[in-house]
Amino acid sequence: MTKNWFRIGLVSIFLLSLALRFWGLDRFNTLVFDEIYYAKFGNNYLTHVSFFDGHPPLGKLIIALGIWLGSHVPFWHESVNGLTGSLRSPWDYRWINAFLGSFIPLLIAGIAYQLSSRRSFALIAGLFTAVDGIFIVESRYALINIYIVLFGLLGHWLFLLALNNQRQKRKLCLIIAGIAFGCSIATKWNGLFFLVGVYFLWIFAWIWQIFVTKINHNDAEINQESSSPLQKLTQLYVWQVVLFLGVLPLTVYSLIWIPHLQLDTKYGFIAVHKQILAFHERLGGNNAEVHPYCAAWYKWPLLTRPMAYYYQTAQKATDPLPGLGPELPAGAGKIIYDVHAMGNPFLWWFGVTAILFLIGMLIASMVMFWQQQKRFTLPKNLTVDTWIALYLVVNYATNLVPWMGVSRCAFIYHYMTAVVFAFLAIAWFVDQCLRSYYRPLQAIGVTISLMILVAFVYWLPIYLGLPITSADYKLRMWFNSWI
Repeated sequence: MTKNWFRIGLVSIFLLSLALRFWGLDRFNTLVFDEIYYAKFGNNYLTHVSFFDGHPPLGKLIIALGIWLGSHVPFWHESVNGLTGSLRSPWDYRWINAFLGSFIPLLIAGIAYQLSSRRSFALIAGLFTAVDGIFIVESRYALINIYIVLFGLLGHWLFLLALNNQRQKRKLCLIIAGIAFGCSIATKWNGLFFLVGVYFLWIFAWIWQIFVTKINHNDAEINQESSSPLQKLTQLYVWQVVLFLGVLPLTVYSLIWIPHLQLDTKYGFIAVHKQILAFHERLGGNNAEVHPYCAAWYKWPLLTRPMAYYYQTAQKATDPLPGLGPELPAGAGKIIYDVHAMGNPFLWWFGVTAILFLIGMLIASMVMFWQQQKRFTLPKNLTVDTWIALYLVVNYATNLVPWMGVSRCAFIYHYMTAVVFAFLAIAWFVDQCLRSYYRPLQAIGVTISLMILVAFVYWLPIYLGLPITSADYKLRMWFNSWI
């Protein structure tokens, strides 16, 4: 694939992402799901109304910026409401999420390319991410989960870019990566998991290097392997990791709190964190009695409990869109408007399968190496595909495993930080199949890709909240737990 076709592919993915997020953005002239909090909080910053929220302030500050910019645009104000506390168009409090959320597929493509230098892998990963449902839904409304992922992935892309550059470019990439990681944490605390994944890889590389040196007693040969990803990781000095990926994110996180603390003087910096922690502890157990859509971590990869963000019915598709008016009596509605925060089922199912495959591949590669060496030792280097597997498995686990010990009510959107690495995993697998000379493997790659794309089209009406009949709605609710 030539560089020009690669660029055309990336631009096409970005345009597709923009279209999916902006099309009918003001369809529902109301507050959808947690917009009742975040759109209001964003408006509160502009109207100087103090408030408490259970998360750090960055996501709401960005929404506030979008509202302020949107209010100065002389169009897209045909429909307005006062639900945020001011008379606003839905475009005002949604457009910036739609715009910034469109960059997530490009960041995934960038990470894939930095890991492998394979343009086909990058394009497949970007395309798969662009056709995932939960990222489309979260980007179309004034919600904050996309900012955790957006800044976390930006930090990872810049970190990988730093590994592939030297000297001043490396330092600059690490500085911007540290800022991005700080922004991810300043959206929600679980943004920290993106940074922890980087720490684990760096620590793993040093442990690997020490063991290889000790076992093989061949430092000179090891130092010549400058192109090894693990070797590049060990080229990062302790002070660089501490300063750029420790002190800098903490500083950025703290500075982002300043506007909120100036608005709400009830709590200081330490006190507000105690209040946030107490808020999450009060959320109770992870069961339907606390919230009907509570879903423990093990339900996320299999997509057994997605969430309905909006559900209204109408007599016919030409009726005014249900928004502020009363609901129809039960059973009276023949047309359904449903916004489901649900991933692309086949993309998620294939994704977690690919993660398990990569885990098996890592184990098998080590066992085979030990059998060849006939002693316990470690290879001095990793192949590109082994490095990709290690990177994806470590980051997937880092973003999922901490939730295993969480007893509060959790939801499907908490899986967004982990599932992006599953997208990369299945994209890698499909790319390997398509690059193979073995026809059956090529057929598998094509089949998986088609199933993901067809699933995207099939479930698109409930991602965009398009009017569908009750029969069509039931056809898309494959399991009772999806409703």
